[in-house]
Amino acid sequence: MSGSQKLAPSLLALCVAAGLGLSGAARAEEGMWTFDNFPIARANRTLGTNIDQAWLDRVRLSSVKFGGCSAGLVSGEGLVLTNNHCVATCVANLSTQAVNYAETGFAPRTREEELQCPGASAEILTEIVDVTDRMQAAGAGLEGQAFTRARDAEAGAIEQEACGGDATTRCQVVSLYRGGQFKLYRFRRYTDVRLAWAPEDRAATFGGDLDNFSFPRFAIDAAFVRLYENGQPVATPTHFTWNAERPVEGTPVFVSGNPGSTQRLLTMDQLMTLRDVVLPLDQLIASELRGRLIRFSEESEENAFIAMDPIVGLENTYKRGRGRMAALVDPGFMRMKAESEADFRQRAGALAGVGDPWAELSAVQPIARELYPAMALLEGGTGMGTTSPGGGSQLFSWARTLVRAAQEREKPSAERLPEYADSRLAAVRSSLFAERPVYPSLEQVRLEWWLSKTREWLTVDDPRVRALLGDESPEQLSARLAAGSTLGDPAVRRALWEGGLAAVEASDDPMIRYLLAIQEPTRAIRSEWEEKVEAPTARASEQLATARFQAYGDSVYPDATGTLRLTYGLIEGSDVPGQRWGPFTTFGGLWDRATGAPPFDVAPKLLAAKDRIDPDTVMNMAVSSDTIGGSSGSPVVTEAGEIVGANFDSTVLTQRNAYGYDRNVNRSVIVTTGAITTALRDVYGMERLVEELGAD
Repeated sequence: MSGSQKLAPSLLALCVAAGLGLSGAARAEEGMWTFDNFPIARANRTLGTNIDQAWLDRVRLSSVKFGGCSAGLVSGEGLVLTNNHCVATCVANLSTQAVNYAETGFAPRTREEELQCPGASAEILTEIVDVTDRMQAAGAGLEGQAFTRARDAEAGAIEQEACGGDATTRCQVVSLYRGGQFKLYRFRRYTDVRLAWAPEDRAATFGGDLDNFSFPRFAIDAAFVRLYENGQPVATPTHFTWNAERPVEGTPVFVSGNPGSTQRLLTMDQLMTLRDVVLPLDQLIASELRGRLIRFSEESEENAFIAMDPIVGLENTYKRGRGRMAALVDPGFMRMKAESEADFRQRAGALAGVGDPWAELSAVQPIARELYPAMALLEGGTGMGTTSPGGGSQLFSWARTLVRAAQEREKPSAERLPEYADSRLAAVRSSLFAERPVYPSLEQVRLEWWLSKTREWLTVDDPRVRALLGDESPEQLSARLAAGSTLGDPAVRRALWEGGLAAVEASDDPMIRYLLAIQEPTRAIRSEWEEKVEAPTARASEQLATARFQAYGDSVYPDATGTLRLTYGLIEGSDVPGQRWGPFTTFGGLWDRATGAPPFDVAPKLLAAKDRIDPDTVMNMAVSSDTIGGSSGSPVVTEAGEIVGANFDSTVLTQRNAYGYDRNVNRSVIVTTGAITTALRDVYGMERLVEELGAD
């Protein structure tokens, strides 16, 4: 029995309100719950369902983490449903201008024609083990960087002990409640993931950026991949049952996925740093990159092909940030956050030994505000924003990995940067050796943008900028690096990896030489951030978590961390200013919305099948579940274990979900299994998948 089942409903509501930072009784659907602390009784009471622990176990073992997305097993032969935008990079990597699967769709007639997604992996969570005592003991009595490094080393040791050199598993120590708990997650890992079906891009993105983060929607944002091992499809007897029947308004459903990151447990002072520093920097420079990529795409058909996937991803990131900024400048929303914090502080004040972690976190904020631009632009990994070094250049990323890994592997595992501990090297190698197309022209655009923005934000007189640019301009340097690097060849990358530090230091590749040259300033800002921001924040956050547990027990769900969670809600529309609509859209609505002009032009194969499609078939639906970025592809499941759709979006108003759940506006947008079945059968001729799904 979970802790939430031991509490009276009134106390449970108070607990959740305290955890979220919202005032008053929490709404019933609120919470991105871990599978080892899911409130079974509360969910059943709220929804009128009858799920149990065995049901939870089946859902967990049927849920898949696919890259930065979520997915679900839907057959006994390794078939996995996710979103089309989650396979967009795979589609782009497999495509050429001559054979562009984004335009034509990918519909293999046999399994032998299913193509491996370069560098892709899929994982299923098999076990959760509490390692809180061990992790907290590792940092006891330490301060600053010694604290963070001791914790990192202990996490690496735990992961190595649990998984060792087993390439089929991955272990990860996950921090929950911002240091209040630590859990070891063990995953079954698959590195041979093949594309089994993807529709035309326009079928999945109908309405483009104008319809993105909105409802009504008319998109078949779905795709299938298949898990392989030893050249054969993986046997997966535990999987969701396909249900393509028309959904019914008011039906309770569960959404199982990997939400990326929330900041609901942050203090008001920490939220102010996000509002005043992090989001403005991220949004301003991302908007310029979007403009540069659009200009680049307009220069030629080849450039349009190259930039298509990056532009879509960037527009998603930008619009998500806009929605979050709107929440942090909303007086009513921020008043609720402040009232909740005041209530929590009052209750914590009555507890012994809590201290004043709010004051400690407040003292860190001026330092975080000062260091964030340099940390984000030069090193990344702050956990606060989306800006990262290299501007998204693949060549830069490979070179950084090769240089850092070579330097770190010279040290004992416990003394390395955590991403290069022995327990994590298998994943690093897998990503590094994957064959991916590289386009020097796009690389140059990204690098030029990053270098120019770094110079602009840190200023010309910053010595780190001089180290980055030397006597060259961003335009000159980016062109030289992008044109001269040979790292696009996986054989070159493999040779450098296997040759270790000696090979890396002897390399004449300009990108390798560049990353070697900028290690001092990039490592220095990371060390300063760990010492002055990360360590004191972790210490104070752990104190807050302790106080929260003492005041409310363990019936507060943790912030999202990119790991598997379960949320739930009802199939329903919305009736608030800015979003008033019913729960469903249909193919008939798609035909009515189509104008023939982008982005409201229907995909050719879909349009050609119009007469074969029942116009009343539901395409998309809205659900009052608690989701966020990373939940894309999440299976939407009934209490019978039947999958009825896949989450692919949420509304603009829902983006405040990063900081707190509001049932009035929170709506997840789902592509239905009925729409997917219709597309497979009536549009793309994928009868073999329809049969495999049992949807005849």
